[in-house]
Amino acid sequence: MTVEPVRIIVYHARQCDPRKCSTLKLKRHGLVRVVHRLRLLPRGAVVLNPFSEKAFSPADRQLVEKRGLVALDYSWRRTEDARAIPLMGQSRGLPYLVAANPVNFGKPTKLSTVEALAAALYILGYKEQAAQLLSKFKWGPEFIRLNQERLDEYAKAKDSTDVVAVQRKFIEEFSVS
Repeated sequence: MTVEPVRIIVYHARQCDPRKCSTLKLKRHGLVRVVHRLRLLPRGAVVLNPFSEKAFSPADRQLVEKRGLVALDYSWRRTEDARAIPLMGQSRGLPYLVAANPVNFGKPTKLSTVEALAAALYILGYKEQAAQLLSKFKWGPEFIRLNQERLDEYAKAKDSTDVVAVQRKFIEEFSVS
């Protein structure tokens, strides 16, 4: 049985170095659709947004399968710009994860676009599609290795409330170590 891949769309704000941009590399491999205008994002899609009040969870699977998964690609130096983005979809924040990308390696929550997309896919049960995205980067598989326990626990959660409870446990453990 072949699982239909999730449709992925990325809003690209053109704020990063195109040679180092994970989104543009995914586009070159035909793994994501890139748009430069917000109005081109699919209505009702689940939007990965670090400022969202609601956590991304397995409960979002049906909506993602129907409407798609959207990521916002902008520079971490200009995150305040993202707060002003008017979104048409269902805004969700990813739970606590640690970056594996060379720029922010080991830093909690400072994920690259490909890491954010892979995390969302993994949480929804699309582990092969997540691995496919990450395989385009030398450091990509390290993201899953670093976050394996967290991702597996988030994937078992029922909904956003459960994800937040699991996240709290991981943050407490991180604070103690």
